[in-house]
Amino acid sequence: MEQKSGMLLTVERFVCPGKGNGLRATVRIRRGQLVASAEPLASCVSGKRAAEVCHHCFTRRETLLRCSQCKMTRYCNASCQKQAWSGHKRECKCLRRLLPRLPTDSVRLAARIMFALLNPPKTNELYTLEEHESHLNSMSEQKKQGLSQLASMLELYVQQEEDSDLTQEVTSALPPSCRDPLSLIAKVTCNCFTISDGELQEVGVGLYPSLSLLNHDCRPNCVMVFEGERLQLRAVQDIRPKDELTISYIETLSLTEERQKQLEEQYHFVCHCQRCNSKKEEGFILSGEEEKWQQLKVALPSLEGLKTESNWPALLESCSNLLSAAGAELPDENLYKLRVTDMALDAAVQLGQWEEALTYGKQTLPAYRLFYPDPHPVHGVQLMRVGKLQHHLEHLEDALDTFKEAFIIMRMTHGDDHPLTSDLRMKMEECRLEMDTQQSGRH
Repeated sequence: MEQKSGMLLTVERFVCPGKGNGLRATVRIRRGQLVASAEPLASCVSGKRAAEVCHHCFTRRETLLRCSQCKMTRYCNASCQKQAWSGHKRECKCLRRLLPRLPTDSVRLAARIMFALLNPPKTNELYTLEEHESHLNSMSEQKKQGLSQLASMLELYVQQEEDSDLTQEVTSALPPSCRDPLSLIAKVTCNCFTISDGELQEVGVGLYPSLSLLNHDCRPNCVMVFEGERLQLRAVQDIRPKDELTISYIETLSLTEERQKQLEEQYHFVCHCQRCNSKKEEGFILSGEEEKWQQLKVALPSLEGLKTESNWPALLESCSNLLSAAGAELPDENLYKLRVTDMALDAAVQLGQWEEALTYGKQTLPAYRLFYPDPHPVHGVQLMRVGKLQHHLEHLEDALDTFKEAFIIMRMTHGDDHPLTSDLRMKMEECRLEMDTQQSGRH
């Protein structure tokens, strides 16, 4: 049974010593159980995905209908466009006024929050926008200046010269602490979540007020996945009543020092979780001869540049040369070797070099098993990628085994009803049917 807000009756707000506000379990929660589910107060498709993701249902499609007025938002069909109009109509005016410039994702999201509060949804949120931390007092001057520029853009964006009453109406709908554009932008950037598709590719950003209460842990007991813009929080460990619910704010496969630096810069706290304090994984992450992995580490920024440019031939050649130079003595679990191997996999897939892609994909799996000991969406998606390559190359028994391993994880992290879990179930069935066909062909 759900409350109106979409928060399940399994959680409550509490004050966590040393962390401030948090969420904790009110009942025993089993691993794989849906803990909470929520629609955003406001959300928007990421600017870099604007042409390929529906701005209503967040589905990725090759062809989308474009809004004839603002020329930016796109929809699956007339039905999606019609359903989106109540949320888009004010935004549409703002976008038209700024053309050909486009606001950043955080500015668009802040404006959508302002518009949403003109007709606030009737919910029982555990945490209000007024209570969200802006962290302005703990920010560097440089970061404040960057946010001030975004705040100026927000003011320009929502200012309707032909309708000053609307500007006043929008401002007065905001809680007092959010009426200053700088404070609102700061709250948005510190508390919004990146919305990803089933395969964990970023598609947008959204603000989920109650779930902003979730604190960080580098080995969390919950993970978030999305179905469209709806956020689902699932347990990946057994949780007892009164245990705090945690998620990871960042990608956790990195060195403790790097994680702590990112968390301090982006979220303004120093992480002292058990994983950070023990540092027992560091030996695996930096295994092998330092001189060899240092070469991979130094090369990563230029490889990321090639990936951003979609220069797949150059990326594959660079990764291949670096991995050959590192040699087989550098363990596959080494963080920098894993990152380069993952990029080689991406490039080989983009170039349709399936055998090479499969070789790289299989090479990553022991490291994923080691570094994601709890069921984790990242591990499940990687297994699914490798399974698809095996299936495509007609390694049917291997593909079925890999899909089965992925399915065990995804039932926990995504749930039985998620489209990605359904897709995986279908892939396993395809493998079984093809294997049966092969068997009957031999008799």
